[in-house]
Amino acid sequence: MAPLRVKPDSLGPVLDRPLLSLQPSSAKPGDPVVVTVRGAAGLPTGTLGGRPLRFFAWREGHLALTSLPVELPPGTQVVDVMAPGKGLPVALSGALEVLAPGYRERELRVASKYVSPPKAVKARMEADRKAFAAAFAQPFREPLFGQNFAWPRQDVVTAPFGDRRSFNGKLQSQHFGVDLDGDPGAPVVAANDGTVVMARDNYASGNTVLVHHGAGLFTAYFHLSRIDVKDGAQVKQGDGLGLVGSTGRVTGPHLHWGVKADDRWVDGQTLLKLDFFGAQETPGVAVSSPELANP
Repeated sequence: MAPLRVKPDSLGPVLDRPLLSLQPSSAKPGDPVVVTVRGAAGLPTGTLGGRPLRFFAWREGHLALTSLPVELPPGTQVVDVMAPGKGLPVALSGALEVLAPGYRERELRVASKYVSPPKAVKARMEADRKAFAAAFAQPFREPLFGQNFAWPRQDVVTAPFGDRRSFNGKLQSQHFGVDLDGDPGAPVVAANDGTVVMARDNYASGNTVLVHHGAGLFTAYFHLSRIDVKDGAQVKQGDGLGLVGSTGRVTGPHLHWGVKADDRWVDGQTLLKLDFFGAQETPGVAVSSPELANP
């Protein structure tokens, strides 16, 4: 039998059918996105913009955490979900508005060593690449955290996610993290509960800590002057990971804080305004959150 189809504007008794909601209500390229289904009789399946969603049981419903590619043009991304119902499966649909990101264009003048790494470090960089790949290759599992995410340190954002950079008028790159100012030796703490999957000195990122939070979500802490945790350590939100520094390929002390969700680097400032624990009961539409200012 064909599934029952429910459109976003279709109203009815809340308890009679599954409900779909999205966070945020509108997003920009490079944002994490939470898809929540409540009232399903079993594990839903679905896609956002054609990308498969990985649902897991979460509180009184099911949740999937995904991400938008940073190169995605503005427009609408369709969400299609098949949710087991009490009788027929229910086909839920929704739409996520993707806004123009407005990323900054910056031209930086730096020493040549920051643009073209010497050949002598090529082997080290390849070892770093393999170490990152191994750290990110964690089996998918339910979230390890019991609260929403928080800043790893309170300071001025000196470079937001998505900055497009030109180095010495030649090399183009994009900034896949949030840079937080800080004096050398200032503490850096875990943004949420999780497991340390990297505590390592890397050529570009310097002293680096990666924390796996479950649900395909990781946070990264680069350029530390000191690492205070070991691989495999279980950390809680607010636990010390290390100290602000300037190790790796940087020109001054700061914390580069990265977030990876569903295999893509995403904007940590958007992660901070996602509410994993709030009620979302509007069928087929997104739940908005307040805008987040710099810390």
